[in-house]
Amino acid sequence: MRIVGLTNTFQDIARETPSRPFAMTHDGVLTMGDLSAQADTMAFRLHDAGARAGDRILVMMRNSPAALALVHGILRAGMVWVPANPALVGTSLSHAVSLVEASLIVCDAEAAPVLDACGATAPLGRIEMTDTSAPAPSRMAWDGPVPGPQDTAALMYTSGTTGPSKAVIVTHTMLELAAQSVAFCASLAPGDSLYMWEPFYHIGGAQLIVLPILHEVTLTMRDRFSASHFWEDVSQSGCTHIHHLGGVVQILLKQPETPYEKDHSVRIAWGGGCSTEAWRPFEQRFGVKIHECYGMTESSSLTTCNTEGVVGAVGRPLPWFTVDILDEDRRALDRGQGRGEIVVNTSVPGAIFPGYYRNAEATKKALRPTGFHTGDMGSWDESGMLLFHGRMGDSIRVRGENVSAHEVESVANLHPSVSESAMVGVPAEIGEHDILLFVRPNEGATINAATLGEWLETQLPHYQRPRYIKTIEDFPKTPSQRIQKHRLPRDLDGAWEYAKRKTTGKVSP
Repeated sequence: MRIVGLTNTFQDIARETPSRPFAMTHDGVLTMGDLSAQADTMAFRLHDAGARAGDRILVMMRNSPAALALVHGILRAGMVWVPANPALVGTSLSHAVSLVEASLIVCDAEAAPVLDACGATAPLGRIEMTDTSAPAPSRMAWDGPVPGPQDTAALMYTSGTTGPSKAVIVTHTMLELAAQSVAFCASLAPGDSLYMWEPFYHIGGAQLIVLPILHEVTLTMRDRFSASHFWEDVSQSGCTHIHHLGGVVQILLKQPETPYEKDHSVRIAWGGGCSTEAWRPFEQRFGVKIHECYGMTESSSLTTCNTEGVVGAVGRPLPWFTVDILDEDRRALDRGQGRGEIVVNTSVPGAIFPGYYRNAEATKKALRPTGFHTGDMGSWDESGMLLFHGRMGDSIRVRGENVSAHEVESVANLHPSVSESAMVGVPAEIGEHDILLFVRPNEGATINAATLGEWLETQLPHYQRPRYIKTIEDFPKTPSQRIQKHRLPRDLDGAWEYAKRKTTGKVSP
């Protein structure tokens, strides 16, 4: 894979073919020339505020034309983009700002009081964006030095599901490869249009907002995901590709039928998080092909992809990666030899991150002589496809059996009343742990824990069945919308108990 350089390639395209489309927005066509000139405007504005190449610019903005131009202006000027979830508050926000030693903060106007409340500041101060529309194009082109392939493009926060977030150092090479991996996984062709709803601060969004620089495709950009209007919007915009992330597949399956769900141009849904049980029902109902993938921000977003339609598999390594499954003794496991840690190596210098910002201990743990240790569990099927089994630290022992939270939650999320779920372990009277399952109901739905427990009894083997079920109104989330399980209470007050129902015939509250 040849690295072409995002910033210089973008400038070349804008100069040679300025009318080439970059994206379709609610305001119409956004061309390469227009976006490039808007990025110049933002680069000069940051420079006027005192920011220079290498400075870390924390951006706390929702998707908008101004945010898009700002990101490209930061990259063009050789500054470091630090995307932060606009929903962050309190200690999680102050941690995000202090962790990366932000030089300057740029935020939507409504985020200013939240920043003030937590005391988050930066040496160069703060720019509040009261107008999030596209900025006026600059009359002058930014002519500063072009950042190199191994220069830092961004610091992107990890999920932080078990503790405070870490900041992944993302180079320009990594951001370019992240976009190339989408083209590979989604089997893109010239003229394709990708429906984009992902937030810029997530790697799923970050890799898309540079994709049209590398391939002659366009984005249909929206500021949020809407399940109820999804297929209508996709149909009317003529998109050829959609992205499934997290529970999107299950959410769309639970929506009422609409004429638009098959009256569209979509060929492929690419992404991660499609459960085995939902795979074929999704393809059959909506008439699209699922391309499942696996990866982490630390290894340029995508590591493997499944374009062959093998249900339940996350695929084969991308051409620039190799993958090993290592057991506890660091021995590589072959097909059918069981589960181990997913370890990634590359043939492209810089495809794997150089480390976590200001966290040598975590860097040393992840980057070893054997490769990048992901902390994820995987195995090989008989055809050489990678199977993903969840985080190594996100499983518990139940009466001698290892139970993966990923496997339990993917089944629970299929229930029509459940929006999302989270499995944790609580001390057991016999054995190591019992399963406590938190569930959040779909909008307008009510979860009957006893009914849900009976349904799970028919869907899961005995050792994976939750002993306790608790309903929760909302989950604490990371910036990438993963559930922070370490913040969930472990008390059993008000929990439905499976064992009590089975022995007494009564259901606890």
